[in-house]
Amino acid sequence: MAALDAPKRVAVLSRSFSRHPVLRAELQKHYPDAKFNDTGRTLAKEELAEFLAGYDGAIVALERLDDQALEAMPTLKVLSKYGVGLDNIDLSAASRRAIRVGWRGGVNKHSVAELAIALMIALLHRVPQAADEVRSGHWRQLKGRELGGQTVGVLGCGHVGQEVVRLLAPFKCKILSHDMRDFPDFYAEYRVTPVSLEDLFRNSAIVTIHLPSTAATWRIVNDRLLGLMQPEAVLVNLARGGLVDEAALKARLIDGSLAAAAFDVFESEPPVDKELLNLPNMLATPHIGGSSEEAVLAMGRAAIEGLFEARDPLEEGYIPVWVR
Repeated sequence: MAALDAPKRVAVLSRSFSRHPVLRAELQKHYPDAKFNDTGRTLAKEELAEFLAGYDGAIVALERLDDQALEAMPTLKVLSKYGVGLDNIDLSAASRRAIRVGWRGGVNKHSVAELAIALMIALLHRVPQAADEVRSGHWRQLKGRELGGQTVGVLGCGHVGQEVVRLLAPFKCKILSHDMRDFPDFYAEYRVTPVSLEDLFRNSAIVTIHLPSTAATWRIVNDRLLGLMQPEAVLVNLARGGLVDEAALKARLIDGSLAAAAFDVFESEPPVDKELLNLPNMLATPHIGGSSEEAVLAMGRAAIEGLFEARDPLEEGYIPVWVR
């Protein structure tokens, strides 16, 4: 997108971007009077509209910009995404209002994939439970399992899912995948076996989720699928909250029909189900998958470039249908 089409005034909603000195400085080279969210809060509703009043460009992270919110922002012409998920933006409403969207897929994939591997290892070696016992004054050697040689099911084999597969290569795991798309060349190179959704849950010792949040994927991992998992299996979710039925997950962690789970994302953030969070076989992190220093810089720079390269979000070939 030519500079002529770039916004004239830019506000940054993202708290992470706003407190990063390098990203602030790089944005201010283009927009010396850029406005930053230094409140430490995720803005919503009236406060969100007030923050963006008079601005035609915005860098957005997890703030919800639905049809009603966009209606309250008549000057807005460009939204640039800090991160990759677009489930918080009503792309159809943006397109109707001629609001262009800047987006780049896979910009934080390595950071998320590394954390996925770390959580798998932590669960298999019972690290959270062992650490809690040491803090409580108990000293015993818990028996764990190695990641090497396990069967790993990758639910969603896009940017992040493929990066997880690449990082798993030295562990010599058997890799299963389920995705609405086919990746024959990638599957052949990394010896990935595409399977049905049911077979992925039935046959995997570890299931790791890397799907976008859409109407089709909402609570896709329900009690029926969880019931197919082996009792010693573990579930990892670093994609989006709401993909897993958390009540069903809690019940299976309690009754032992599922060994353990690690979630970086929840349906409500911060999560409200303290019983789930306090289970000894539940490991929770606060949506940090894309929060490595390297990923923050990459996402921020992509968001700055997105201000100049934004396009109609429904333009054919721009944002894949499965991301919307």
